Amino acid sequence: MRFRGLPTTKWGRIAVGVAFVVLIGVCAGVAMVARNMLLHDDRFVIQSSSSIEIEGNSHLTRAQLLSIFGGDVERNIFNVSLAERRTELERLPWVERATVMRLLPNRMRVSIMERTPVAFVRQGNHIGLVDANGVLLDMPADAAVNTHYSFPVVTGILADEPLSVRAARMKIYSRFTSELDGSGEKISQELSEVDLSNPEDVKALIPDHSSEVLVHFGEENFLDRYRKYEAHLTEWRTQYPKLSSVDMRYERQAVLETGPVAPVSSPAAAAPSPVDAGAAKAPAAAAVHPVAHAPAKAGKPKAAAHHVAAKSGAASKAKATGTTKRSDVAVWAHPKSGTKRAVTPSAATHPQYHPPQVVHP
Repeated sequence: MRFRGLPTTKWGRIAVGVAFVVLIGVCAGVAMVARNMLLHDDRFVIQSSSSIEIEGNSHLTRAQLLSIFGGDVERNIFNVSLAERRTELERLPWVERATVMRLLPNRMRVSIMERTPVAFVRQGNHIGLVDANGVLLDMPADAAVNTHYSFPVVTGILADEPLSVRAARMKIYSRFTSELDGSGEKISQELSEVDLSNPEDVKALIPDHSSEVLVHFGEENFLDRYRKYEAHLTEWRTQYPKLSSVDMRYERQAVLETGPVAPVSSPAAAAPSPVDAGAAKAPAAAAVHPVAHAPAKAGKPKAAAHHVAAKSGAASKAKATGTTKRSDVAVWAHPKSGTKRAVTPSAATHPQYHPPQVVHP
């Protein structure tokens, strides 16, 4: 196949080839000269930090963001790597996404999308913030905008855990608060603290007048359980003025505890094992059964469990409620497996022991 216009002789083709090579060399030389001029022309030098425009930041200060570009002032704008600066910006915890561009001849523009905190997070004595993806954020000290936050403190989110674990727990938190706020009442803003350490039992501290109540919500039906708790709180407070904990995970009963409220992230705040209060609702005096703390974890029961409560001088109550009294141990049946376990009375006789009460909401 012949190309029209090309020489047909040997020397003609050689001449065309030489001319082509010369042309390429001239173009490369011109490009090098132009590049050299651009890299050394004072018109393309970033004169000061004021030549760097920053937008989109409200929690991070301009000074914090300019620290990324500290070495770029008085540098030629074409010597600044946009990809490297974007990567460095996105390493900042508060920065979710960043864009960096050149504005010729000597200016740069930086656009920031910051993360949105959804809760405070408590780790020991340190209080920070956390977003919906489990990214931990420091409290902004010198933010450009004084933002007012209104959400609970979350525990059970640890800095040394993988981000995937924190993200999974924050997903539970998001489902929990979304369900509570689904009616438009913003119930989640009334919560003081939410414990996410056990994915199968979301616990929350809810303020009540001058005290707080630790409520076990389990892993589902959050709004329904909150409604039941809210509907019966006044009644429970009347019967038990020192009410400290309510376990709402069980379909036909609630487990109440009195005494000081343990921190939601401590082992002492684990849910007591449920016991049966009878199939039919009994009078108030007969619907409450003292039981000893169970050593095993209470799962997610669907059926009521039978128990035997050991308490000296409780013969009349045992007769009224259908319980059987023994003097040495308290026997209870696991609500799911039915396996009976014996609990020594030492727990019940401890000076700070507060026996849980089982009631029918």
